[in-house]
Amino acid sequence: MIKNNTVVRGLAAGLVGVAAMTIAEKIEQAFTHRPNSFVPAHTLERLLRLPHKPDAQRLGLNWAMHWGQGIVLGPVRGLMAARGVRGPVGSFLFLNLRLINDQTLENATGVGSPPWTWPIDEQVIDLLHKAIYAFVTGAAADWLVQAPGVIRVARAGWTTAKRAIGTRAGREL
Repeated sequence: MIKNNTVVRGLAAGLVGVAAMTIAEKIEQAFTHRPNSFVPAHTLERLLRLPHKPDAQRLGLNWAMHWGQGIVLGPVRGLMAARGVRGPVGSFLFLNLRLINDQTLENATGVGSPPWTWPIDEQVIDLLHKAIYAFVTGAAADWLVQAPGVIRVARAGWTTAKRAIGTRAGREL
């Protein structure tokens, strides 16, 4: 059974993730001189059927969509953590959800274009920022949300590190 606090903790994890992504974006922009994207504002404007306004008048709408999407998707990662889909694999799966969410909304509203049509540098930047979001949100969710009570037996590893961990735990893997 999923508790309400899992959703609340997921919202908090999403907030932490979107804050990390935003900081990373601002650092990247300081080096690349890439301007702010107003695609989030355009997307929300279309979703809400608001009248078109210049980018200079859209900062609030831009932040609402940027932060809102990150926070609202957080509970999904919280629920994943609660069900045992944790760690880097859980965060990688969540990264794909974040990308699908963005692209579905942007392309369904006619604001965006498929990412494979973008210049390579923009693809790399977008993937990097969304990965930061997904992995920071995942780390926060894994820390905030209690793991399921079922203890899964780790499979035997073939690497030296895995064998050392198994030996330290008092068993030979």
